[in-house]
Amino acid sequence: MRSLDDVFRALSRSAFRGKFHLRAQEQAYLQDRGLDQVLEHARRFVAERLAPASPRNDGKQTPYLGHPVFVAQHATACCCRGCLEKFHGIPRGLTLTSEQQDHVIAALERWLRAEEAQGMHKEADKWSSRKG
Repeated sequence: MRSLDDVFRALSRSAFRGKFHLRAQEQAYLQDRGLDQVLEHARRFVAERLAPASPRNDGKQTPYLGHPVFVAQHATACCCRGCLEKFHGIPRGLTLTSEQQDHVIAALERWLRAEEAQGMHKEADKWSSRKG
């Protein structure tokens, strides 16, 4: 399993992964529910859809929109076992250990925190531009 710093360096070189950002609807959901509750959803999604050795519909099990965690999964290559193997060094075909699941959650949290901060900056910029 690769370090999160190594994973995020690799992700930063992927034009595809860089296209993912929370839309206003997902930003609002994150703000309304709070990061802790959204990460609880992430734990459930990972346990049910990613952790099994052979997840149902692997490669297609994660929607692209509709929940901040889904967007984060695609942005961080935590969307399917193939992406986990390629970017995170977590092999396919074996049930994810609790340590590996924690790694996935940590990646999702890191990305969601960055998106949350970026959303706050956009909101602040919007208000400051209205004053002038």
